[in-house]
Amino acid sequence: MPELPEVEALRGFLTGACVGKGIARTELVAFACLKTFEIPLGALAGLDVDGVERRGKFVCLSIGGLWLVFHLARGGWLTWRDTMPDKPARPGKGPLALRVVYDDDSGFDLTEMGTQKRLAVYVVDALDAVPGIATLGPDPLADAFTPDVLDGILDRAGRAQLKGVLRDQRIVAGIGNAYSDEILHAAKLSPFKPASGLDAAERATLYQAIRTELADAVARSSGLAAKELKGDKKLNLRVHGKTGQPCPVCGATIAEVSFADSSLQYCPGCQTGGKPLADRRLSKLLK
Repeated sequence: MPELPEVEALRGFLTGACVGKGIARTELVAFACLKTFEIPLGALAGLDVDGVERRGKFVCLSIGGLWLVFHLARGGWLTWRDTMPDKPARPGKGPLALRVVYDDDSGFDLTEMGTQKRLAVYVVDALDAVPGIATLGPDPLADAFTPDVLDGILDRAGRAQLKGVLRDQRIVAGIGNAYSDEILHAAKLSPFKPASGLDAAERATLYQAIRTELADAVARSSGLAAKELKGDKKLNLRVHGKTGQPCPVCGATIAEVSFADSSLQYCPGCQTGGKPLADRRLSKLLK
């Protein structure tokens, strides 16, 4: 799933690739991905791209007073083409969801793999008209995200587990499953530790881990083409997706906790004092 660093890199890539270009046409292939209807997708034709912004995990293209917004969800991605096909895209069983073609014949495809179709596209006249943007928490890389802001988040979260707090877009915008694992590993904190249970030193360490892990990932991704971002992310993860491999910090075997449709990875040596966390799904099977 693309998270803040990859989406920020996409924003930068699209800024250089399409700002100043006019929209020649849009081709909606997966009709369920379009979540708004008051402003038709065709209204973008003939308008110029003014800029590209990011809100959490949303990419937002400013186009002649309107906004084309998309969220790639778990299986979505953007593929840029310097020359788009002449023939219109047609609905089918493939991954293509939306095609955007510019007046110089370049453009991009939004695709989605897997059976869970959650990629979402919006055409709006104000970003707050997108429900997911209207409810976003603070951006963890913004100047306004201070240690005091994090303290307030942790206090309000109470006994909620850190992993869930970091992933909740209404609490902190842009962090997903992978980077929450990386942040908690860097902070040497258990993903199941209660948010309000952190002492002052742990809060300071968590704040620094949030800022550093995300900023470093953004710096690594900056300037990469869209097609390179997935590989770069996987290459630089220390614990997420590394179950059974040695921790690069302490050498302990990276462990996993599985849920219904996702999993988390952590290092027992760095984060839980050597104790394994209960795998709820596995525990049910053993009963």
